[in-house]
Parts: sequence; structure tokens; C-alpha cells
Amino acid sequence: MRQRISPTGRLMTGLAVTLAAVGLFSWYALLQIAGLRDLQAQLVDRNRKDSLQLLTIQKDLNELGLDMRDMVNGDDPYGLLAYRAQFARIRGDLEAALRLENGFAPVQRSPERQAYFAQRLSQFWTSVDQMFSLAASGEEPQARKLISSTLESQQAAITTAVARLLVENNESEERAAARIQAIYTGVERNVYYFLGAALVTIALISGYLIRTNRRLFNELASLSTQRSELARKLISMQEEVLRSISRELHDEFGQVLTAIGAMLARAAKQDVPPAFRESLQEVREITQATLSKTRSLYQSLHPAILDDGGLEQAFAWYLPVFERQTGIKVQYQKVGPSPVVSDGVAIHVYRVLQESLNNLAKHSKSSSAWVRLEFSPDHLHLEVEDRGVGLPAAGNSSARQGIGMVAMRERAELLRGKIEFLRPAEGGTLVRLDVPLTAAGPYEQ
Repeated sequence: MRQRISPTGRLMTGLAVTLAAVGLFSWYALLQIAGLRDLQAQLVDRNRKDSLQLLTIQKDLNELGLDMRDMVNGDDPYGLLAYRAQFARIRGDLEAALRLENGFAPVQRSPERQAYFAQRLSQFWTSVDQMFSLAASGEEPQARKLISSTLESQQAAITTAVARLLVENNESEERAAARIQAIYTGVERNVYYFLGAALVTIALISGYLIRTNRRLFNELASLSTQRSELARKLISMQEEVLRSISRELHDEFGQVLTAIGAMLARAAKQDVPPAFRESLQEVREITQATLSKTRSLYQSLHPAILDDGGLEQAFAWYLPVFERQTGIKVQYQKVGPSPVVSDGVAIHVYRVLQESLNNLAKHSKSSSAWVRLEFSPDHLHLEVEDRGVGLPAAGNSSARQGIGMVAMRERAELLRGKIEFLRPAEGGTLVRLDVPLTAAGPYEQ
């Protein structure tokens, strides 16, 4: 016999590989997301904050430019010294913005660029101090000349540097956005690759499972067919053996005992001593009792009335016999017109009734039973019910089916019918058998 290899090992290997792939891909995706988060924190957010400070610096420089233009024109009647407080305020704002900008400056900006920017701004404020010193000493023309010749050019240079830094920040942000988009694209592509690989793996595993299950189901179906055929043969052999033994008891032992009884009756009529006649009578009574037991035995093995009178007459004969033997009162009800039930169907229905009542007598502890036989145009329904202790609960360890219940299930399956063992709400046990009478190919002996 060819040894079957269990698919469990391959399935566990496939599951382990799949879980490992999911874990690796999850780790890769988390790593990419962490990289995106760092990139956004280090470049994008930092550039935006730096650009905001540069715009503040640029606004202050523009404000200084407008003030210096007014100072050069000389339209203000209060003189140049009137602008000192405003310059001081703008200088404080610029220094504060510059400190914040130094903290947000992109990492790729060179320190030399930062030092150059700070140096130019320091030179500008030095020139501003000189200009206000000249104005304070009454040399406003020289102060205005210093503004037009030096301060305006320094302010323009600083403004140009700030604008250049803003452009660099924008370019850096665009490059970061492109890198982020590239990472997103790569992750999305890898997700598609992973999903494709996962779908292919699932398809392969599913195909393998389907193939394995189909092979197992085919083997189970073959085994089920073989089991049904074996059950049919065993039940057929059992019925043939029981019928043969019943016929032998009827034809051989029954006739012999009947003949012995007749001979004893004739002997008792002869002129014999009274004591001998009494002995003959005792032997005759024993012979008659043995004959009754033999008849009961071969009728229980295979009732001849089932072959001669059919299923209903077999029921009508067996139920009173059961009542006499067990003392259990049986209420019998028959519904529907009586169809012709073949011998192959009748013997199995009769055996189900017999086994149900035997189980009832052994286990139910009930003093009464109900037997209902119903005929419909294409079905036969049999119910055997009691009000005894009932079947064990499904979770009970003792709720194992005996050989009798298994045999009843086998007989129902051979007839292509259905049998149920139920627990009615009123208590007790209900055995319900449903057999099709018009189905093609029911078991025939």
C-alpha cells in the first residue's frame, strides 16, 4: 500500500514563509516611513521655519530701505535723529529673527554662508551707528551722503543674500519633496510587488489545498462507498442467516416438537396406568412450552408474517408480543393509505422498530410508548417515542452510540432515508425514521 504523505508539513512551511515575508515587508515599510518622517522633520519643516524667519528679516530690511530713502530725501522736518528709535526697534527684531534663523538653518547650508551673512549685517549696523553719530554732531549732509553711498548698498546686498537664501530653501524643499515622492513611489511599487507575490503564494497554496482536499474527499468517498457496500452485504448476510435459522427452527424443530406432542396425545389416550398418564401429560406440557418458545424464537429472528402479510401486519403482530414480554403499554397509530412496501424496505423498517423498542425497554425506564406509522404518496414515516430518562446530553462522555443505533443509521442510509434521535421538550426519546418509497434503487434483498 502506498504511504500517504501528510500535507501539514508543506502547509506549515508555506505559512512560515508567508509570515516571514509579511514581517520583512512590514519592517521595510516601517523603515521607509521612519525615513520619510525624519526627512520631513529635518528638511521640509526646518526649511519652512527658516524661510519664515528669512521673510521676517527681508521685511525688516525693506522697512529699513524705505526709511533710508526718506532720510536721504530730507522731507522729515525732525532730522535724521528722529529715526534712531525706529532703527533700534528694527535692529532688535532683526537680531531676534537672525537668532531663530540660525537655529532653523538647513544642515546643508555652509557655516561660511552664515558667517558672511552675519558679518554683512554687522557692517551695516556699524555704518548705521556712524551715520547717527554724524547726525548727532550736526553733520546731517555727511550723514545723508553716508546713507546713499554705503548704507543703501549694504542693505541691498543683505536683501539680495536673504533672497538667495530663500531661493535655496525653496530649491531644497523641492528636492526634499522629490525625494519623498520617490520614496512613496518606491514603497507603492513594492507594495504592488508584495501583493502580487502574496496573491501568487495564496493561489499556489489554495491550489495545493484544493488538490489535496479533492484527493482526500475522493478517497473518503471511495471508502464511504466501500463501507456502504460492506454494510449492505453484512446486513444482507445477517438477514439471510436469521431467516435461515428461523426457517430451520420452524421446519425442523417446530415440526418435530409438534409431532412429539401429537404422539404424546395419542399415547395418553391408550389404556395405561394413571401414573404413566400423568408423566405423559407432564412431558406433553414441557413439549408444548418448548414449542411455544421455539415459535417465539423463530418469529423474533425473522417473522414469517412479514413475508406473508407485509409490514403493517408485522407491526400488528409484534407490538402486542412486545407488550406481553416487557409490560410496557404501546399506543399504535397508523395514518395514510397502505402502499405496497417491498420486502427489502419492510425488513429494515421492522428492524428499526424492533431495535428502538428494545432500547426503550432496556434504558428508558418508561412504562408507555408511542408508535406512529404514517404513509404519504412517496414517503414512509415511523416514530417511536417514550417519556423515559431520554438520551444522554451531547457533552456527556457517556453519550456514545451503541451498536444498535449505528445499525439503525446504516439501515436508514441503505434505504436512502433519514433517521433522527431526538429529545422532545416533554422529555424522553424520539426516534424518527423517514424513508422514500419512490427513490430509485433502494436496497432490496
